[in-house]
Amino acid sequence: MPTQTKIDAVAEIKGQLENNDIAIITSYVGISVEDVTALRKELREAGVEYKVYKNNLAKIALTDLGLEGAAEHINGPTGWAFSNDPVAPAKVLKAFSKKVNVVSMDGGVLDGQVVDKAQLEALADLPSREQLLAQIAGCFAAPMSNMAALLNAPLQNMAGLIDALEQKKAGEAA
Repeated sequence: MPTQTKIDAVAEIKGQLENNDIAIITSYVGISVEDVTALRKELREAGVEYKVYKNNLAKIALTDLGLEGAAEHINGPTGWAFSNDPVAPAKVLKAFSKKVNVVSMDGGVLDGQVVDKAQLEALADLPSREQLLAQIAGCFAAPMSNMAALLNAPLQNMAGLIDALEQKKAGEAA
């Protein structure tokens, strides 16, 4: 018979999975307390919540939500990174795993779909939201800038012709 604590934990996991755009399952076998504290700090600064749940309870929550495929990524001690920004936790975890090689992204759930390690790595390589918005703004600004230069060119050419004509007349008069 499940205890109320376990029922509450499963409900919490399901809530996290339903209310966040991404949930990344991480392995951290052999991590020091100092390193896990640093990881939690980096994730918190990126707006990511990092939690550790019992694997059996996480598997029950995944099964209840129809995400059984994600349960195969749960092996050994696992931590969960939850966020509404799909790129932020993947970027932080990938960068941190380069410093501390005992941390790895094993799989997860992105917008209700199970993703594997390779997909998370690709997600981590995407530009940030701010960079993408800047690129879009640049795409909108470029045609307007080109149009302004195109419309301004005949005026500049006309001014150049008038200046050349004045210099020619000044040269003939002298």
